[in-house]
Amino acid sequence: MAQTWLIVGLGNPGPRYEATRHNVGQMVVDEIAARRSESFRVHKANARVAEAWVRPGADKLVLAKPNTFMNVSGGPVANLAKFYSLPPERVIVIHDELDIPYDTLKLKTGGGHGGHNGVRDIAKALGTPEFPRVRVGIGRPPGRQDPADWVLDPFGAAERPTLPILIADAADAAELLVTDGLLAAQQRWHAPRA
Repeated sequence: MAQTWLIVGLGNPGPRYEATRHNVGQMVVDEIAARRSESFRVHKANARVAEAWVRPGADKLVLAKPNTFMNVSGGPVANLAKFYSLPPERVIVIHDELDIPYDTLKLKTGGGHGGHNGVRDIAKALGTPEFPRVRVGIGRPPGRQDPADWVLDPFGAAERPTLPILIADAADAAELLVTDGLLAAQQRWHAPRA
């Protein structure tokens, strides 16, 4: 029986933030929508939403980008989960992760927020941290640069050539999580690369 999944890409609104590390989650949901030639429309939950299917006759995907700033993503995510009658275990959050090296993906359900204010706000709004996450590694800043500034910078020249691959991999990981479950996705993406 086909189910509906909410896949949320975290980021900040507006052109100033589009290409920044903090917006990699939104870049990933853009990729998932582009693969299906879907475009985003305004939703009353204070988000932009595109509806698609994993493949014809399979699970439905509700791709979402909150219109709020990252730190207050919880309201739109909880409103969308309520609108589509989805339990937290079918709300996948895709976000940047400082504590994972650039060009690395990690998937998990539940646990702490690791200092990520967007994830913290979503856990608070949903009333539980028990939702799946695709964590896209952006690495720590070099030297003494403040992490808050680092996440709001665009990807650097050394990162840009591989960024499309990272975004495609994260989109693949989210899709695999839907079709085959968390364990299968972890086995695929946590294995050392050849």
